[in-house]
Amino acid sequence: MADFDIAVIGAGAAGLSVTAVAAQLGLRVALVERGRMGGDCLNTGCVPSKALLASAHAVRSARGAGVLGIRIAEPEVDWAAVQAHVHGVIAAIAPMDSVARFTALGATVLQGNARFVAPDALEVSLPEGARRITAKRIVVAAGGRAAIPALPGLAEVAFHTHETIFEVTPKPAHLLILGGGPIGLEMAQAHAALGCRVTVVERGAIAAREDAELVAGLRTALAADGIDLLEGVEVARVEPGPTLVLSDGRRVAGSHLLVAAGRVPNLDGLGLEAGGVTASARGIATDAGLRSVSNRRVFAAGDIADPVGIGPRLFTHVGSYHAGIVVRRAIFRLPAKLDYAALPRVTFTDPELAQVGMTEAEARAAGHTDLRILRWPMAENDRAQAERRTEGLAKIVATPGGKVLGAGFLAPHAGEMLGAWTLAIAQGIKLSALAGMIVAYPTRAEAGKRAAGSFFVPKLFAAGTKRLVGWLAKLP
Repeated sequence: MADFDIAVIGAGAAGLSVTAVAAQLGLRVALVERGRMGGDCLNTGCVPSKALLASAHAVRSARGAGVLGIRIAEPEVDWAAVQAHVHGVIAAIAPMDSVARFTALGATVLQGNARFVAPDALEVSLPEGARRITAKRIVVAAGGRAAIPALPGLAEVAFHTHETIFEVTPKPAHLLILGGGPIGLEMAQAHAALGCRVTVVERGAIAAREDAELVAGLRTALAADGIDLLEGVEVARVEPGPTLVLSDGRRVAGSHLLVAAGRVPNLDGLGLEAGGVTASARGIATDAGLRSVSNRRVFAAGDIADPVGIGPRLFTHVGSYHAGIVVRRAIFRLPAKLDYAALPRVTFTDPELAQVGMTEAEARAAGHTDLRILRWPMAENDRAQAERRTEGLAKIVATPGGKVLGAGFLAPHAGEMLGAWTLAIAQGIKLSALAGMIVAYPTRAEAGKRAAGSFFVPKLFAAGTKRLVGWLAKLP
């Protein structure tokens, strides 16, 4: 008989969710974590980055208050206090992810490194020695870490990743950021608002996965914040300083270097071969239901999962979504599989860039040659005008029949605008319903409704409609 019904490797978003459900259902659950409970999101990712951004937003609000008739002196940034705020937020959330909480739920929490020693067995290195455990099902949710590019000279230079940037003291004078994805851009704007000079170097275009039209507005906002954006250039090598030597011969020197070049799965040390678990550099190969393609006892969830034909999705909310799939399959033995058609994502800059479903380019690449692109500028939104924050755009991608394929927003708090559109894509709700939805006034969410309504404007004011109205007007 196996020691446990389920063994979970990794106490991040995916692993904690699976453990919580399984333990509360009365199953024998082992949760193994070699680092800090809460994983990357709590300790070095989403939580600290959003806490730092909150400090940056406060500074930006104070500096921009003059347009609203409020005179505020230039805010003073206390870097030590900002860091204390960041770590205070982590500490406030940590009890929800703690060993004590999950032990109280009924799980056996083992703090050590786990590796497969057989298809159904793990060896966990503990302070008191190695412990071998067996389980009917094993869920690998070991997460990921910062990818370090093979750049000449990088290994000889002190640099930071998202795992260490929140510990930097004193405040960076000039932060160089290698990579213009979500992490790089969020940290660029946060540090710029808090008084650092910032240069972002990106070999392609910033926010390359996002809609180019929305990115254009974001690029303008970042430049207005004083961020130097160097796009379309390669880094040839890194020299002490740190200094980035670019492929075009330019040299960019700074006080600190942040490497934000993406993420890779934490596969090292798991002993996957001993467990008969197939993996590649992208993660553990699974079917669409997150079960290992080579060991039916094993499931993968979160950043480490690489569903065949679908690929990884490196978001914390995807880890939680994965947990639900795993629970349905591994515990309830029900059919369940991934569906990313309505997957939302947000780059938490200011303004935020939020997207659910396909961008215009993604829709065309998927074979949708006949599209209706619906737009509503935030400058025509009353809430945006009232707050003097009129930058941005609502952009909807739909079929000629009114099916919503994607929705993107560039606006302050744009991530909060995705809910209705996520549901619309997931449930096949048509534009007619969204255009008829009652939205509170004045809110930025009206921009999405107005964009949806624009789908019907050509028909509403067509010659045939005018003739009908003229005929109706003659009736008594």
